[in-house]
Amino acid sequence: MLSPLKAESTLRDRYRIIETVGEGGMGSVYRAEDTRLTGRYCAVKEVQIDPNATPEQREQAREQFHREASVLARLDHPNLPKVSDYFDLGNRDFLVMDFVPGVDLRQKIEQARQRGGFLEEGTVLEWAGQLCDALKYLHNQEPPVLHRDIKPANIKLTPDGVIKLVDFGLVKLLTPDEERTITVIQGSGTAAYTPLEQYGGEDDHTDVRSDIYSLGATLYHLLTGTLPAEAKKRFLKPSALVPPRQINQDISARVEEAILWALEMHPDDRPATIEQLEELLFGTSPLRSLASVSNQALTDLAPINRVLALTTAALIGLSLVVTLLAPFTSP
Repeated sequence: MLSPLKAESTLRDRYRIIETVGEGGMGSVYRAEDTRLTGRYCAVKEVQIDPNATPEQREQAREQFHREASVLARLDHPNLPKVSDYFDLGNRDFLVMDFVPGVDLRQKIEQARQRGGFLEEGTVLEWAGQLCDALKYLHNQEPPVLHRDIKPANIKLTPDGVIKLVDFGLVKLLTPDEERTITVIQGSGTAAYTPLEQYGGEDDHTDVRSDIYSLGATLYHLLTGTLPAEAKKRFLKPSALVPPRQINQDISARVEEAILWALEMHPDDRPATIEQLEELLFGTSPLRSLASVSNQALTDLAPINRVLALTTAALIGLSLVVTLLAPFTSP
């Protein structure tokens, strides 16, 4: 991995690095000043190409980076930072986007823990509504855009209360035929928030339901102050996931139901869209557990209903026979 850029370095005679605000295995994120626009500060995300890659692989990676960066630059949503530029220097590629002030939601969890309590459900739902809006926007692009690394540390709360879903490091575009994908950076997200199908590199089969799992894991963490059991652990031990209300009794049954639905291990068992999850989370659709109980009750009653129907038919038939025979049996 290449060393981080030094403070006061200037990229493209425009972006002056102020400080490093994040580092990872695939690059770094810097706070920078845009010297062409006085007073504008931006986040410069560095994406490093694997130094062991062949020249052909490096060229393919760079083409993918520019293709996806151009898509990100077209995104425009109040809960997403705006990407304004992208370029490459040597083995480094850079994305330039709005610098988002404020604290991330991981810090909000820690603040609640220090107070000896939990974040209030109403507050978390307010944030969740904004996250759902951002994800609906991403997932409804042509082709759909997946974030693939939703977690509290990648969600910023600005001083005016606006949620921003940041760090497009693992963004993935689904091609129209949904049989092939391209990714700026290969990676599998953060374990506690990552569904099982997202492990395995570029040949995996993720779709919007993978982001739904990560959103469910994020809401679990926000409301319980506890990381959900990792998908790989749950695969071996299904009971490893503790229901949220066992940790925080103030969580409503509806919200717990929505979180557990999003955290289903198999993608087919999760909500198919963010809209479906949103309907349950915010109370515009019936609880799945009640629907399940109702269906089971109808199933259980079916044999009884058949017996009642047969009994009723028999009694009606008997009454008709009695009625027809009555003139012949009268004295």
